Amino acid sequence: MRTYLIGGGFGRRLNGDYAVPAALMAKALGRPFKMVLTREDDTRLDSLRSPTLQRLRLGWNDDGKTVAMEHVAVAGWPSLTVFPGNMQKGTNGAPYDPFSISGADHWYEVGALRVRAVNNDLAQKSFRPGWLRAVAPGWTNWALESFVDEVAHAQKTDPVAFRLAHLTAAGRNAGAAPSSTGGARRQANVIRRVAPRAGWGRAMPPDTGLGLASSFGQERAMPTWCACVAQVGVDRPTGRITVQKLWMEIDAGSIIDPDGAMAQAQGAALWGLSMALYEGTGFENGYVRDLNLDTYTPLRMADVPDMDIAFVDSTEVPVGLGEPPTTVVAPAIGNAIFAAVGVRMRHLPIRAADLRPALDRAPHKITG
Repeated sequence: MRTYLIGGGFGRRLNGDYAVPAALMAKALGRPFKMVLTREDDTRLDSLRSPTLQRLRLGWNDDGKTVAMEHVAVAGWPSLTVFPGNMQKGTNGAPYDPFSISGADHWYEVGALRVRAVNNDLAQKSFRPGWLRAVAPGWTNWALESFVDEVAHAQKTDPVAFRLAHLTAAGRNAGAAPSSTGGARRQANVIRRVAPRAGWGRAMPPDTGLGLASSFGQERAMPTWCACVAQVGVDRPTGRITVQKLWMEIDAGSIIDPDGAMAQAQGAALWGLSMALYEGTGFENGYVRDLNLDTYTPLRMADVPDMDIAFVDSTEVPVGLGEPPTTVVAPAIGNAIFAAVGVRMRHLPIRAADLRPALDRAPHKITG
């Protein structure tokens, strides 16, 4: 078997199922055989990122101090199907798939934190759960950063100030050498740097808002600190969402190849935007509905916004850049929609058809 050094395989390459019919045909013919799947066939045979349902709860005392938080994520587990040896044991001794919950064990100081991964047995039996770029933080950070924003507004606190107040870098959130040195302090730093660059707090035109989200990427042991501000405009008659600009600040430790780092960050940000607003499909008669790019519509060039991406000048250990910037874009957009028109969107992708009726129910625009 010859493995080619080619990009674009991502998690799908781990299944290896495509090798089976090619090998059987080569055996039947008695000579080398090249198999090329059409896009439709490849889509039918794909392993899909599982649907997920998440519940987040947080409590605070009479002084407004956060005392406890819970994050539950229900999803199909890729590791359970493809390589069960990757399953890990939680603090309760029960096995779980880290690719279903990573990102939920965050760096905010919230008092008692309980994180639960629950297997969706229906998803597990209905199709083969797979991976999508950024893996679990693609959904856990969408829920977490949308929720953090919602809590800030419930407490009548600026979302940036609320985040900074909970990134204390105390205790387990202080970080450790070699890869997470500085801990939550570095996540707070990227927020502090990106907010003024985006003009956080400035007056915005009607139905336009700024939203912020932050992340450490994927794994606590090797975090890449990211913060993103999205400027979004909403057309009320149609519900159409236009992302006008993205600002991003990234601390990936020492940047070895600046051009390569910027390319990774730009690609990850655009992929995050694509999954936030444009991608997604359904099932009909047991098959994926959208089989090609005429109906499955990722981000097009005409919809690419201005982007202002910067890196923290750091001498810390270099870490990953292939996935972390993806995870902050969707919640930043969702939070910007709320700032623009006072509507919370809790499902991905965010469709105009879902936002439009919600606008009729929104009492008024929320500012701040």
